[in-house]
Amino acid sequence: MKRDCSGFDIAPWELRWCGLDLDALHRTESIFALSNGHIGLRGSFEEGEPVGKPGTYLNGFYEKREFPYAEGGYGYPGDGQTMVNVTDGKIIRLLVEDEPLDMRYGKAVEHERVLDFRSGTLRRTTVWTSPTGRNVRINSERLVSFTDRALAAIRYEVEPLDGDMDLVIQSDLLANEPVPTQAGDPRLAAVLDRPLVSDFSAARDFSAVLAHHTRRSGLRMAAGMHHELSVTETPRCDIHAEDDLARLTVAVDVAQGDKLCLTKYLAYGWSSRRSTPALRAQVDAALAAGLETGWDELLTRQRQYLDNFWEHADIEIDGDPELQQAVRFAMFHVLQAGARGETRAIPAKGLTGPGYDGHAFWDTETFVLPVLMYTNPIAAGDALRWRHATLDQARQRAHELGQPGAMFPWRSINGEEGSGYWPTGTAAVHVNADIADAVVRYLAATGDEQFETECGVELLVETARLWAGLGHFDAAGAFRIDRVTGPDEYSALADNNAYTNLMAQQNLHEAAEACVRRPEIARRLRVEDAEIAAWRDAAKRMALPYNSDLGVHEQSEGCTRHARWDFAATPPEKYPLLLNYHYFDLYRKQVVKQADLTLAMYLRPEMFTPEQKARNFEYYEALTVRDSSLSACPQSVLAAEVGHLGLAYAYFGEAALTDLHDLHRNVSNGLHIASLAGTWICCVGGFGGMRTSGGRLCFAPRLPGELDRLAFRIIWRDSRIAVEITRETATYRLLSGASLTLRHHGEPFELTAAPVTLAIPELPVKPAPALPEGRAPYDRRQARNSGTKP
Repeated sequence: MKRDCSGFDIAPWELRWCGLDLDALHRTESIFALSNGHIGLRGSFEEGEPVGKPGTYLNGFYEKREFPYAEGGYGYPGDGQTMVNVTDGKIIRLLVEDEPLDMRYGKAVEHERVLDFRSGTLRRTTVWTSPTGRNVRINSERLVSFTDRALAAIRYEVEPLDGDMDLVIQSDLLANEPVPTQAGDPRLAAVLDRPLVSDFSAARDFSAVLAHHTRRSGLRMAAGMHHELSVTETPRCDIHAEDDLARLTVAVDVAQGDKLCLTKYLAYGWSSRRSTPALRAQVDAALAAGLETGWDELLTRQRQYLDNFWEHADIEIDGDPELQQAVRFAMFHVLQAGARGETRAIPAKGLTGPGYDGHAFWDTETFVLPVLMYTNPIAAGDALRWRHATLDQARQRAHELGQPGAMFPWRSINGEEGSGYWPTGTAAVHVNADIADAVVRYLAATGDEQFETECGVELLVETARLWAGLGHFDAAGAFRIDRVTGPDEYSALADNNAYTNLMAQQNLHEAAEACVRRPEIARRLRVEDAEIAAWRDAAKRMALPYNSDLGVHEQSEGCTRHARWDFAATPPEKYPLLLNYHYFDLYRKQVVKQADLTLAMYLRPEMFTPEQKARNFEYYEALTVRDSSLSACPQSVLAAEVGHLGLAYAYFGEAALTDLHDLHRNVSNGLHIASLAGTWICCVGGFGGMRTSGGRLCFAPRLPGELDRLAFRIIWRDSRIAVEITRETATYRLLSGASLTLRHHGEPFELTAAPVTLAIPELPVKPAPALPEGRAPYDRRQARNSGTKP
C-alpha cells in the first residue's frame, strides 16, 4: 500500500490512517468529519479525549456576538454570528479494569481509521494495552445519515484479548464542552464560553434528551440518544440527566472471546420558532425511527444513497492514484456539505470545523453549486432557496446603504452581514452577481420552472436593481461601477473591477430576459418596461478596462500602472502576505491574492478571444501568489484552456491536496469546501473543457501528459451524460434521457443512444508563463522526496 507524505494510505475509495499521531489530531478531525449538511460531527475519538478541537454542529445554529470596532461608522454591522459547538453525542468512554482508555497512556499496539467514500462511514480499529498490561480491541463505526436527516449513529464494540475483564462504558450527551478560542479574541471567547442555556433534561431506560437555547440569538435545540446493547452477561445499567450532561453507564464482566457491543443512535433538531416541547418531540420521533430502522438497515440505506450518487457523479483518473483518491475525497465532502442542508447555507468549511465562524461566502455559488447542480441538483436548488429566503435582509441592507434592490452579505449564517471589515466585505458586492450567475446556471442545467417562478426571477431582479443603482454612466457613455472589491482581496476599492463588471453585465442581461420570459412575475415585482430597458442599456455599455499598450484587460481600471510587488525580496515565510504586510501596502501594488480576471475568463468565456485569454492569463500569472485556496482551481482551468497543460495539472494537484496535505496550515479549523469543489471543476471544466455559455453544453477536452485517461459523468436537465477522455480522443455517451446537441472543440454533434468518439485537436507547444518568484504550484514530488509532513 502506497502512502502519501501526509500519512494517508493511497487507495481509490477510502482514506486510511494507520498508526497513532496525537499531534495530527487537529487536522485529522477535520478530514475524518462526517456530515449530511444538517448535522456535522468532527472526527474526534469516541472516548472524548485526547481531542484537538471538539465539534458537533447544526447547520444554521449560531450565537450572536458584538463586533470589536476600534472606530465604528454608519452602516457597520453591530453583531456577527458564530457557529456553536452544540451538544456532543459522539462520546463513549471506556474503562478497562478501572483504567480509562486514553490514547495518551498505555500503548496503541494497532490503530487505524478509515473514511469510506462508498459506505459513508468512519471506521476505527484499535488494539490498546492499558498501563497495567490489559489488552482490548475496539472496533467502531459511525455515520451521519443521508436518508434520515436528523439522525446519526455509532456502533462501538469492545473485545477482551487476554482474559475476562470488567468493562465499563459511559455514553454521554455533553453540552457546553470547552472549546479552544480563535485568534485571542476575548469577545469570541465569551460567546463560546458555555453558549447553551439548559431548558430541559430527561433520561429513562436507555434514552436521554437535553434541550438548550442560546443566550443572545434565542435559537433552541434538542439532542437525544438511545442505545442498543449486546453482551452475553447481564450488565448493570444506570442512566441519569442533568442540565448539560446525560450519561448511560454500563458495567459488565466480559469473557475472553466475547464482545460488548453498544449501538448508539443520536438525533438533533433546532429552530428559531418552535418550542422546547416541539423540539423534544422531533428528537423522540427521529430516535424512534432510527430504532425501527436499525443499524444494519441504516448502513444499507447509506450505501444505496452513495451508490446512486457515485453512479452519476464519479470521476475516474488513470495515471495518478493519489489524485484519484483526492478527487473522490473532495466529492464526498462536497456532498456532505450540501446534501441535506435543505434551505440552509453551505458554509465555507461545511460542518467540519469552526473556521470562518461557520459562515457562507460567495464561493458557495461560484465553486460549490456548479458541482452540485450537475451531480446533485436538488441540493443545489435548496442552497439557492436559502439565498432567496434571506432576500428581506438583503433588501434591508441595500436600503441601509442607500441602494435599490438587494445587497447580499459578504459572509453570513442567517442572511445578515457578518463582515466587520468593509473594504473586503461590504465592498465585495460581486457576491450579488455570483448569486445571479448560479441562478442562471442552475436554470440552464435543470430547467426547474418551479424554482424560476418562486425564486429565480426575483433573485435576478433584485440583484440587477442593485447594479442599476450602484453604477453610473460617465461622460463617454460607459457604465461604470466604482470603488468595489473583486475576488482579488489585495486590490480593494477599485474602479471598474473587470470581474465585477462582467458578472454584473450578465446579471443585468439575464434579469431583463427573465422578466420578458415571465411577465406575470415582472408585474408582481413592479418591473416596468423602462427599468428593463435601463438594465439592457447598462449591460450593453458596461465598462471593461483594457491596456492597449500591454494588450491585456485590466483587472481594474489603472491597475497595470501600479508598482509591481517585489517578489524576489519576499521570503517564503512572509506568505500569506496579508499576515505580514499592511493592506495599505498591498492595495497600492500589482500583486494578486487569488485569481480574479482569470476567474472572469472562465465564467464569461464568450467575452474574450482566444488570443486575449492567452495574453491575460500570462500577465496575471506573473502577479498571482495564491494566498487563497480559491485560486488554484480557476488558474488550472484557464491554464488548460490556453494550452499550458503541465501547469494546469500542477494547479489541479494543489487544489485537490489543499486539505489532505494541509497546504495552508489551517485545516484544523475545517476543510476548504470550495477548493474541494474546485477539484471537480479542474477535471470537468479544465481538462474536460466544459462550458455552458448561452445555455449550451460544450466540451473542449485535453489531457495533460501526466494522465492517461479521465472520465466523468454529469446530469444535464433530464439526461445523464458520460465523457471519457484519452490523449487522442473523447467519447460521449448518453446514459439516459433525450438526445442532445453538444459541441466538441466548437463543432456541434448529436448525442443519441450510440456513443460518439471524436478526435482531440493537437495543441501547439507554448513556453511556460512566468510565475512570481517562490510561488510555483505545490510540488508533490519534492514533498514525497523530502518526507515532509504538513
